[in-house]
Amino acid sequence: MYRLGRSLAPAARFQAALSARLSHTATTKLFIDGQFVESQASEWMDVHNPATQEVVTRVPKTTASELEEAAKSAQSAFGEWRRTSIMRRQKLMLDLQYAIRANTDALAESIVMEQGKVLSDAHGDIMRGLQVVDSMAGIPEYMLGTRLEVAADMDTYTVREPLGVVAGICP
Repeated sequence: MYRLGRSLAPAARFQAALSARLSHTATTKLFIDGQFVESQASEWMDVHNPATQEVVTRVPKTTASELEEAAKSAQSAFGEWRRTSIMRRQKLMLDLQYAIRANTDALAESIVMEQGKVLSDAHGDIMRGLQVVDSMAGIPEYMLGTRLEVAADMDTYTVREPLGVVAGICP
């Protein structure tokens, strides 16, 4: 009996230390309706730095009501985005491009910490993402559509317009 009690003591101390550490670990906030909010989730996933196994953040297993709130907010924002002029959209892409370039080092450090990549590879990831933003800065050209005369009395044409909300679930 003494041995069993003694062998559990280090495990209990470890669990207490882990609980204390997790209580001081930052949580990843939800971004809903243009604001960062703390999740009301009861379950969380730890994100570890692969190089050190340190918990760098905790990510919520978002509740159904939070997901519904985010979807409603996105649907509401879609109406405004749909009415946003092409030139304003281009300006937003140029602003995003500037923000990425201005914060490249901090973004790279985050990738290193969360994914365990070497810094040069993390910078490469950012540059590949920036290429997409650079391309979208040319959005007026993408939105032109096309027109084609297929017969003497018939034309076909394309119209590009936003259709609705999409979602991405990131690990």
